[in-house]
Amino acid sequence: MVDSELLNKALTVLRNGGLVAIPTETVYGLAADAENKIAVEGIYRAKNRPSNHPLIVHLAGPEAISGWVESIPEDAKKLTEKFWPGPLTIILKRSARAKDFITGQQDTVALRCPSHPITHRLLTMFDEGKGKGLAAPSANSFGKISPSTAQHVIDDLGVKPAGKVDLVIDGGPCEVGIESTILDLSGKEPRILREGAISSEQIASVIGKPVAHGTAYDSPRVSGTLKSHYAPEHPLEIVSETDLPKKCQTLARQFKTFGLIAPEKIANRFKPISEATFSYDSVQDLSAHLYDWMHRLDKIGIDKIFVVPPELTPASAGVLDRLTRASAKKN
Repeated sequence: MVDSELLNKALTVLRNGGLVAIPTETVYGLAADAENKIAVEGIYRAKNRPSNHPLIVHLAGPEAISGWVESIPEDAKKLTEKFWPGPLTIILKRSARAKDFITGQQDTVALRCPSHPITHRLLTMFDEGKGKGLAAPSANSFGKISPSTAQHVIDDLGVKPAGKVDLVIDGGPCEVGIESTILDLSGKEPRILREGAISSEQIASVIGKPVAHGTAYDSPRVSGTLKSHYAPEHPLEIVSETDLPKKCQTLARQFKTFGLIAPEKIANRFKPISEATFSYDSVQDLSAHLYDWMHRLDKIGIDKIFVVPPELTPASAGVLDRLTRASAKKN
């Protein structure tokens, strides 16, 4: 558990316009005062992130929502009561408090309340009873693998003076391991714009209505929806169990090497010929470890990363989305 001295140090950094890498249940975030334009601009510079990509405002709890939005629909009240703190981001029409430098000049704002105990405590202290929030996209260079440990942040962005971050809070490995579900409640129908650990089935069961998927012509722009994203340096390929032997043979004939992420039974079969093998026994297991395994495989001198994915279900939609984007060709 992080002690009060470190949390107070983090508060000082944030109040002075600095950047703090914070642990959440999804991935590590790069946090700054969401109402400090200069601090938020520091996030964009550190990540080399396009300035029109909106940021998520992290709050201490549902009671802080009202200051950031025009109104709170009943669906939002039901969902925050059920899933906050947790890996669900909601998009609503913004109030004047949510400035253009947070929203990407859109008329909506994205809000979340993380459940990691350290960051939840930090947010409560930062809030001061005023509904204040922290902007906190993933703490990595734009487009690269998201960080699920503090070391991932240090390896990528680094700590000042040599690096880009003022302070890194180590809260251990992230439990969920992939970014939050983003649900748009600003339009005519509830719509998931980014898949995550909270599924459409779970959301529909709470609000009592169907949930659409993917962006529509009038959907807000959100993080993590580029075709190529979350990508390792080495090429990653999604492969079926049937095609995996042929793919391995082709690489062997070319004197090339590979790493493998696969269900346990498949991983055990191919372990003797793989440079590094990681196995999973459930969708939750894969989600929790995917980014860490990708980081570790990137450090090995291999030619290809093969991933045998789980079947498509509402529960696996989030991790399959990340794999699809990680395997897409870079522009």
